[in-house]
Amino acid sequence: MFWFWFFAGPALALAVFALRGERKRARFVADRLVPGPDGILPPASVVVPVEGAEDGLRENLRVLASLDYPNYELIVAARTATDIPPGVLPRRVIVVLVGAQQKKANDRATNVLAGVHAARKRSEILAFADPGGRVSSSWLRALTAPLAEVNVAVSTGYRWFLPEPPDFASLLRSLWNAPTAGVLGPGDNPFAWAGSMAMQKELFFELRIPEAWQNSPSDSGSLTRAVRQVGLRIAFAPGAMAAYSGRTNMRAFLASARREMSFARRDVPRLWWAALISHVFYCGGMAAAIAASLRGSRGAEWVLVVQIGLGMLKGVNRATLAKAELPGTDAWFQRHAWVHSLWIPLGTWLWLVILIASMVPFRHSEKKTNSEST
Repeated sequence: MFWFWFFAGPALALAVFALRGERKRARFVADRLVPGPDGILPPASVVVPVEGAEDGLRENLRVLASLDYPNYELIVAARTATDIPPGVLPRRVIVVLVGAQQKKANDRATNVLAGVHAARKRSEILAFADPGGRVSSSWLRALTAPLAEVNVAVSTGYRWFLPEPPDFASLLRSLWNAPTAGVLGPGDNPFAWAGSMAMQKELFFELRIPEAWQNSPSDSGSLTRAVRQVGLRIAFAPGAMAAYSGRTNMRAFLASARREMSFARRDVPRLWWAALISHVFYCGGMAAAIAASLRGSRGAEWVLVVQIGLGMLKGVNRATLAKAELPGTDAWFQRHAWVHSLWIPLGTWLWLVILIASMVPFRHSEKKTNSEST
C-alpha cells in the first residue's frame, strides 16, 4: 500500500494541478486571439530556410507572401538553387543562396543567417518561419504584438501536427507533440521555437544570436539561453501556431523525438527534469493502480479512473485551444481530436520512454528529419 500511494498520490496531485493551469491558459489564449487595434506595426523581414521538398511547401510560402501586414519582406534562404523545388516560390519573395561550401553542424542556421544578413536595413523586426508549417494570414501581427511588452525579448508560436490522411505513427506524433504546445501560455515561457518566432533586429544582434547559432546544433536552444542570460522574457503568441499536415513513420518519429528531448535536456534542463519526474509518477501511479486493482482493490480502480480521466480532460482542452489557434482546421479536429483524449494513457507512457531514451548522448551526425525545427 505504501508504494501504491507513493506513486498514486503525487500522480493525482500533478494531474489536478495541471488541469487547473489549463483554465488560466485557456483565458490567455482567448484574450490573445481577439484582434486588437492596429497600433504601430514596425517594418519586418520574414526569413524562411528551405532545405528541399516539404509537404505543402508551395502553399505555405504563398501564405507567407500574402500576410495581413502592411510593411514586410519575405526572404527564402537556401544553400543552392537545387534545394528549392521548382514551382514553389511565390512572386513576392527574395531568394538568398548561401553557396555549396563545406557543410556546417547547423545547416538550417547557416541558411537563416544568410537571410538575416540580406534583410533590408529599414526592417525593425526579424521573424522566422519553418517551410513545413502552415500559418494564418495574421501570423506576423500575432508575433509582433508581444514585442512591445516590457522585458519581452522574443515572441514565439509553436507547431501542431495535423496529418492528412492520418496513420498510426503520424497521429502518435501529434499526440506526443501536444503537451509541449500545452506548456506555452501567459507570462514568461520556457523556450522559443525557431520555426515560428520574432524579435527586434537590434536586440537580435545585441544578444549575439548569429554567433550562438553558428556554434550550436540547436537554434531554438541557443537563442533561449541567450535570452535567459540577460534576464528577458519569452512571450507566447497563440496566433502564431503552425499546422503540419505531413505524415511520418514510426522510426523517423522516434528518432526525431529523442533528438528533440536530448536537446531539451541540455538547453532547458529544468523543463526536461520536470517532465521526467512528472511522467515517472504518472506512469508509476497507473501501474500501481492497475496492480492493486488486479488484487481486488476497488479504491485503486477509482484512483486509476480519476487519474486517466483528468489527463483526458487536459488533452481535450489542448486540442480545443489548438483548433482555435489554427483557423481552417475545424474539419480535422472534428474527425481526429478524439486521439488527444482516448490515447492519453498511451501518450503518457510514450513520453516516459522517449525521455529516458534522451539520456543517451545524441550524435550530431544523426540525420534530421523533415518538419523538424531545432
